[in-house]
Amino acid sequence: MTDKNTTKEDLSYVQKVWSTVGIVAFLVILILIARVAFNVLLMMLAGSLIAVYFHGLGDIIQRKTKMKRGPAMGISVVGSFLILAALLWFMGTKIQAQIAELSDSLPHTISNARAKLAETSLGQKVLDYLSDDGNSQKMFTTAQHFFSTSFGVMGNIYVIFLLSIFFTVNPSMYKNGIIMMFRPKHKELATCVMDRLSLSLKAWLKTTMLSIVLISIFLFTGLSIMGIPAALVLALFAGMLKIVPNFGSLVAMIPGVLLALTISTDTAIIVTLLYVVSQTIVSSVITPIVQNRMINLPPALTIVSQIIMGTLSGALGVILAVPLLAIVFILVDELYVKKINREAA
Repeated sequence: MTDKNTTKEDLSYVQKVWSTVGIVAFLVILILIARVAFNVLLMMLAGSLIAVYFHGLGDIIQRKTKMKRGPAMGISVVGSFLILAALLWFMGTKIQAQIAELSDSLPHTISNARAKLAETSLGQKVLDYLSDDGNSQKMFTTAQHFFSTSFGVMGNIYVIFLLSIFFTVNPSMYKNGIIMMFRPKHKELATCVMDRLSLSLKAWLKTTMLSIVLISIFLFTGLSIMGIPAALVLALFAGMLKIVPNFGSLVAMIPGVLLALTISTDTAIIVTLLYVVSQTIVSSVITPIVQNRMINLPPALTIVSQIIMGTLSGALGVILAVPLLAIVFILVDELYVKKINREAA
């Protein structure tokens, strides 16, 4: 009797060991697949965001005009591309001229900045660090990795564009396909999570687009009044970088302040204040508008997620770090926090 019990215990132990090994092996395989396909998942997220934009704009058109869904979506997609093409057409010549002006001005501006830095001991240390070949190579390698992606920039844009079209044309097919993967008793929860994700992503898009427009208008007006060269390019550059919270604003400020230094130090200080004040005003105005639809993400976690995503996937990862973090927060809240609260109640 004892031998039989011992044999059963041994078999049970062996089964547990092999089950554990199988689970670990499965997790390792999943991690490897996720690591390889991570950029593809990010491109799917980018395509989904564009589709969310088209559908959000289509909802507004349908609500305001009372037209059917199909024509409203057609106006949303075609109208967006026509407006973008018109902006590029009418502003292309001016932007090209200002880019040329900026290209001519920057070398002289950088030389002046180097001369001013050399006047102080701290500035000289910065110049020595930047002039070191080893440090320069490290910075170049980091920047190259940051802006590199799996299929190249144009390839990624093409894939994202195709995915956005597919998601726009028939979103219910993909949404229902995801919901079908869950058991019947979990389908209601899956639908709730999908709807909440959609609202949050729409809120993020609305915030980002309004921020881009307002920042561009504020800076273009202020820089033009101050007579800063290439004001339109600098304003559009700062507006587009608003899509990258925290770091984008700092990067956008650099060329504007450098060009202001060619006029005077006081002008550079005023331009710096202009950038800071415009960013602060936009953040204070936009955030309350969508506060009820998008979760309040902790600033520290936002910065950490941007650093991690930038290391893993370059520029695309930094751009999508905030919506991805919002998705993670919603999933944790719906699948874990609310469940714990219900059990505690």
